Amino acid sequence: MNEPCSQIPPQLDWQWHEFTQLSSDQLYRILRLRQQVFIIEQRCAYGDIDNLDQGAFHLCGTDPASHCLQACARVLPPRAVFEEASIGRVVTATDSRSCGLGHELMRRSVEFCRDRFTGTAIRISAQTHLQPFYTSHGFETVTTEHLIDGILHVEMLLR
Repeated sequence: MNEPCSQIPPQLDWQWHEFTQLSSDQLYRILRLRQQVFIIEQRCAYGDIDNLDQGAFHLCGTDPASHCLQACARVLPPRAVFEEASIGRVVTATDSRSCGLGHELMRRSVEFCRDRFTGTAIRISAQTHLQPFYTSHGFETVTTEHLIDGILHVEMLLR
């Protein structure tokens, strides 16, 4: 496993894409990062390809020097999954953790939702152990714990 990055976060090229704007290479990088973390690292066999990416907005943070995808998230409009807008598939590369990229990823995702879906709350399905992270971004837990693909989750809401 790679060492975590230094405390100074790398300068990434942050870009939003609709699904149809993603090149095949960009889509491959997103799916590869999600597979690396959610399936391999977390040892969770689940269906990541869920037919929701096509209607989502994808935030990608790419290292401009190496062109490696270091962080990504997907935002779904209201009524795609929940009544509210939602942020999901929030992921940072293993070697880029502990330097604030996750916080920057969430900050940008929340800002996008606020700008794009004015007046709606944002709902997430969060792994239970990440509640403090999401609470630091203003989310409140609104359900009890429940299993999704063998991992405890809660729903959280940002009003």
